[in-house]
Amino acid sequence: MTTRFCLGLLACFLAWTSSGVGAQPVGTSVTTSSVAVSAQPISARAIFSVNLFDLDNQPATLANRQGQPMVVNFWARWCPPCRVEIPTLAALHARKTGVVVIGLNIETDPAPVRDFAYAYDINYPVLLTRGAGLDLMRNLGNSKAGLPFTVVLNRQGNIVASHTGVVTQAQLDAAVALALR
Repeated sequence: MTTRFCLGLLACFLAWTSSGVGAQPVGTSVTTSSVAVSAQPISARAIFSVNLFDLDNQPATLANRQGQPMVVNFWARWCPPCRVEIPTLAALHARKTGVVVIGLNIETDPAPVRDFAYAYDINYPVLLTRGAGLDLMRNLGNSKAGLPFTVVLNRQGNIVASHTGVVTQAQLDAAVALALR
């Protein structure tokens, strides 16, 4: 009985955190189409210095992407809302809007993530955060580390918008317009 209760409680907690309920906006912000839009520049410096790994388990970094507008999406294979938004992110990447789309997977083993990316036709770069993902999300304004979590950066490396939960095409388009200003 106690085990069932604990598992039920854990399932409720995971569902709540992945839903985006209670998500905190980044810095001083106003909400437009449920995307937190920064009213002042908020640096995403941490994203450029974190140690990442590619799907071949080789060290990687986003430092070489500095100066480029980016959509960075934190996700995991086991996260149903993350799966829902993959086609939206892939469509944005395919449109070649001048914004780089990066998927940051919070898992540790690249092999199943690589297989998943292939099976789901993920056409944008996917890197693994391993143990750094949850802290990085919190540093970027996602205090509850809910998934999926998307941040949009301008050329200066500042967060112009963020969203916890499934992001829509309209929300991405609005955020990308801000990043390209």
